[in-house]
Amino acid sequence: MKTKNFIVPHDFTNVSNIALDHAIATAKPINAEIFLLHVVGKNKDINTAEKKLANVISNYTTSVKITPSIRVGNIFEDIGDFAAEHHSELIFMGTHGAHGWQHLTGMNALKVITHSSVPFIIVQETTPKETGYDDIVLPLDLNKETKQKLAIVATIAKYFKSNVHVIIPEEKDEFLSHKVKANVQFAKKFLEERNITITITIVSSSGFDNEVIRHAVSIDADLIAIMNLNKGNILGVLSANHEEFVITNDAKIPVMIMNPIEGITNLSVDFNG
Repeated sequence: MKTKNFIVPHDFTNVSNIALDHAIATAKPINAEIFLLHVVGKNKDINTAEKKLANVISNYTTSVKITPSIRVGNIFEDIGDFAAEHHSELIFMGTHGAHGWQHLTGMNALKVITHSSVPFIIVQETTPKETGYDDIVLPLDLNKETKQKLAIVATIAKYFKSNVHVIIPEEKDEFLSHKVKANVQFAKKFLEERNITITITIVSSSGFDNEVIRHAVSIDADLIAIMNLNKGNILGVLSANHEEFVITNDAKIPVMIMNPIEGITNLSVDFNG
């Protein structure tokens, strides 16, 4: 059986260390290993980067295997390519302001995500709980693609015994309301079949993004799961207001985000598969 692995892009900032903390916490229950990745622009920078990565790893005492990796290229393409080449399950990445190497702000983080077939967990400056992701918020709306995140949410919830909190917008139009409710029923059946506790909350469709964050704060959520619905934009990310707002939320709640998969026929994702 192939050993599962996660990727942690590291730019030698504190928020990258926090992303590594999250990866370690998630890797432990499934005996996954971690590739600690740093992308350099030129070959002459490799030696310095290797020493810095070794120093980062030396600060951790953990049973999880952490392998340093250097890639020559650019973060917008090579992080996703590296994860695809290693058949990784998740990429844990920190975001921060304009201080620090490569300036992974919300919009730049989305550009990295858009070039990846592997889902991301984006963290800010919130360290993981010892118990992992106890409460996961799962927004569902009219987009059929939003159901695709269920498999990964279910897998994470299984290992951490998480409660999944589905949140949906109130739709006054009968046709739209029916479509939202159909998505909810699909999610409810999918999660309950896997013995995952689920709650459903209906909020105003006006300012849905704000309502999602507000609800996540009210239940002290550990993770919010969303889709990157801007993947098809010609120039990468043109109008990613929803996604950027959520991944850079003021409450600093980590966010799982993945790109829609074209032509998906099932939701069979299992870290142990």
